[in-house]
Amino acid sequence: MMAIMTHIMTQIIPKRSTGLRRIYRAFLYSVSGLRIAIRDEAAFRQELLLAVALSILCLILPFEDWIRIALIALHMVVLITELLNTAVESVVNKVSPEFHEEAKKAKDTGSAAVMLSLLLACIIWLYAIFTLIP
Repeated sequence: MMAIMTHIMTQIIPKRSTGLRRIYRAFLYSVSGLRIAIRDEAAFRQELLLAVALSILCLILPFEDWIRIALIALHMVVLITELLNTAVESVVNKVSPEFHEEAKKAKDTGSAAVMLSLLLACIIWLYAIFTLIP
């Protein structure tokens, strides 16, 4: 009887990938997420373009190495925050297509997180520029 149950369960619940195969599949899902964000999200495209341009600029300007690392990491934080905001908005739109105050709260707080990450980036960039003034 147990063998029959095990056979039925393996037919219903597919085996999960493990080891390197799981890591490879996770990588493909991540690349898919980036492609979707680039294709569908204007804000992500704008922030990505800005991050690339500012990262190149911070490598050209005579900043100390730790400032360069901080600025590039900060650009990544902005992009990560935008991706998380996009994920929240997508789920909210799917679950609650009509207006709901809780849905608005979720979307607005996600947007606030993006705004704060951009504000932080501006502050750190200002600091970095002031370090160049003799």
